[in-house]
Amino acid sequence: MKKFTFIDLFAGIGGFRIAMEAFGGECVFSSEIDKFARLTYTTNFKDIPMGDITKIAVQDIPKHDVLCAGFPCQSFSISGKQTGFDNTSGTLFFEIARIADFLKPKVIFLENVANLRKHNDGKSIQVMASIIESLGYRVNYKILNASDFGVPQSRKRIYFVCFREDLDSASFKFPNIIPENQCYLEDILLPNTKVKKYFLNLENKTVVFKDKLENIEYKKRPIRIGIINKGGQGDRIYSPKGHAVTLSAYGGGSGAKTGAYLVEGVIRKLSPIECRRLQGFPEDYKIPVSDQQAWKQFGNSVAVPVLKAIIHQFIDYL
Repeated sequence: MKKFTFIDLFAGIGGFRIAMEAFGGECVFSSEIDKFARLTYTTNFKDIPMGDITKIAVQDIPKHDVLCAGFPCQSFSISGKQTGFDNTSGTLFFEIARIADFLKPKVIFLENVANLRKHNDGKSIQVMASIIESLGYRVNYKILNASDFGVPQSRKRIYFVCFREDLDSASFKFPNIIPENQCYLEDILLPNTKVKKYFLNLENKTVVFKDKLENIEYKKRPIRIGIINKGGQGDRIYSPKGHAVTLSAYGGGSGAKTGAYLVEGVIRKLSPIECRRLQGFPEDYKIPVSDQQAWKQFGNSVAVPVLKAIIHQFIDYL
């Protein structure tokens, strides 16, 4: 296995780090501003991330082969105001450019919400790509869905793999769908007896189901089978014979952040352990924070199996 170095920007709880270390990568620098995410990261990697990246001089960041960043996406998200580069979190992209310009890693590996592709009629992503190209990189990007890579969560994200121009990377291709990795939400669920605290209290709420719930077929996508009240986001009920909806750091409704599911006759949210599984984190990954923080952290994180599939495609170019 080839050895290489990487940095983990906007590190969150370390999804990029798990994937990169699986291929022999050595993390030489990490940065995360959220104190609760820093706690989770430190607990699992015995490494305390630096804080606010805007206050860190590039001279204090080690040279590295791969720059990894799941940079803040709220300003590009469908659920946000979509203010893009006019919003502070949108401008954090320029921190990536600042570091890459000075240290010139071989690969820039980024992740963001799929809506970035369409934001501002496609102008935002054009600006980003042109900035990276001006630094001396060939830019590749593609939207991939975690559902296609072995985890039962519908999570479309856009991934960037940008190669320094001196690398012979013309043959790079993003990974194909992995059809043999068929799994469904019910495959990763804990027994209801262990997750009673996540049962939804629907007293004084109206619940309406679709007909013929007993005839639901397995599908590799979320299967909506009912609604709570008016059925807004977070108030839609899904079957465990399909995939989970996208985990969200800020979603509301009865099933806030995880979605609501009818499991063994009970409507409930997903536990942090189940969210951990939906993102493809290892079973021994520790969750040292409250449920609310854990839901937020996994909602903000990345699907590790997708990252691994992409790394497999570019590892030889290093």
